[in-house]
Amino acid sequence: MKVTQKDSEKTIWDQMRSPTGTPMVGPGTQSRAFPKLLVWLILFVSVSYVVYMLKLVSTSHPCDNEPFSSAHGLSSSSTFQAIPNTTAMDEPSIQNRGAKSRRRESQETYEQTELRHIVFGIAASAKLWEDRRNYIKLWYRPKEMRGIVWLDDKVKTHENEGLPPVKISSDTSKFSYSNKQGHRSAIRISRIVSETLRSGAKDVRWFVMGDDDTVFVTDNLIRVLRKYDHNQFYYIGSLSESHLQNIFFSYSMAYGGGGFAISYPLAKALHTMQDRCIQRYPGLYGSDDRMQACMAELGVPLTKELGFHQYDVYGSLFGLLAAHPVTPLVSLHHLDVVEPIFPNVTQVQALQRLTIPMKLDSAGLMQQSICYDKSRSWTISVSWGFAVQIFRGVFSPREMEMPSRTFLNWYKRADYTAYAFNTRPVSRNPCQKPFVFYLSKAKLDSNTGQTVSEYVRHRVPHPECKWKMADPASFDKVEVYKKPDAHLWDRAPRRNCCRLMNSKKKGTMVIDVGVCRESEVSEI
Repeated sequence: MKVTQKDSEKTIWDQMRSPTGTPMVGPGTQSRAFPKLLVWLILFVSVSYVVYMLKLVSTSHPCDNEPFSSAHGLSSSSTFQAIPNTTAMDEPSIQNRGAKSRRRESQETYEQTELRHIVFGIAASAKLWEDRRNYIKLWYRPKEMRGIVWLDDKVKTHENEGLPPVKISSDTSKFSYSNKQGHRSAIRISRIVSETLRSGAKDVRWFVMGDDDTVFVTDNLIRVLRKYDHNQFYYIGSLSESHLQNIFFSYSMAYGGGGFAISYPLAKALHTMQDRCIQRYPGLYGSDDRMQACMAELGVPLTKELGFHQYDVYGSLFGLLAAHPVTPLVSLHHLDVVEPIFPNVTQVQALQRLTIPMKLDSAGLMQQSICYDKSRSWTISVSWGFAVQIFRGVFSPREMEMPSRTFLNWYKRADYTAYAFNTRPVSRNPCQKPFVFYLSKAKLDSNTGQTVSEYVRHRVPHPECKWKMADPASFDKVEVYKKPDAHLWDRAPRRNCCRLMNSKKKGTMVIDVGVCRESEVSEI
């Protein structure tokens, strides 16, 4: 067979590609060899599998000890013993101890705050003690509460007087004070929380600071504090009513006369640094701003609760109390400066009268309700436990919930624009002067479960009115029926509603007050 030049070149090229120099296997040869290799591979795997299964079946170990048996299949008689793992053995007990600890913490956290968890620190002056101790007697309950009155000098005390124990504040002469308008007693008062902490009271969640002319509604104080985790850092209080006071001092400061609350952990943190902090602020005016300066260094902001009332005003509190914000009434302050909250009695006598509805339904005390007598075109405002007002004409709830200006600013030269809230005039027209009915008595009707409070008209001259409208002077009394609602503040804040009822008594208006019904609104 004659070999062509082309076939010769192909043979040489194939030899060069082969590593041994032998000719490469052509495509036809490779395709025939591949099926044979595949057959041998299948046979090898099949034989190996058969041998393995025969060995597994012929084993003499019990089923419980098979390598694929689950852990829960092991018995105490098994020949296989687990290797002890101390870490694994200890872990459940550690977890159990941790769970128990968490349960204890959870139980403590969810146990409601009570009066026994609060310690009051009351700032007092020996010069004013004889008069002001009467304010403390109104709200302090020795058998249920804990507190200390901190004085600057010794005073006469009497056993079974119904007051907290009295102590003398420690010497503060080492602290510098350079404010020419103030008094260095501010340093003493600012340290009351720390000194009360050092007294060593047990099972304390909150320290509450107040002045000797501060009256607390303690049930409402508890309602407010229950909203907060006492294990955290909390500084709770409110501002001054005077815009200028807040500008001069701070809008981030709790005013001590209105009272403020400090959680136990925060009190401990304050105690460790307060004396050093006080030394850094010799130029501050009072105890309140020294306290807030230290809170700023601790990084703790003020948590505002509007029920703490400083009452930096003069004159009558009527406008403020009759339009109390929708929040629990916690405290009243500056009671020596303002007029008695009820007319024709002393301030202490007036506050004693207020304690009657306070005991019946503290949650609803001073809460405003607004309703309308559309047949007479009257607007009626009920401040439960305090007063009822009847206005000629129709006023919107938006206007009625603003305090009327029956009071003067703390800065006597300031006008009505210098308050930290909206106000309205007492009346824009002589005919709009309200007819005021003040609380005279209150009781609980055991048959109906309702409180029955009576309000008597305050007989003062009214300007002549030419409006062709029914005269509220035709009524001498107002009776208000209200069911006590201890859980009022467990729900979202909302004003109660009031409804006019039919009255069989001549000269007596009857009103029902309670939680608003479905679709009920104070509609004009």
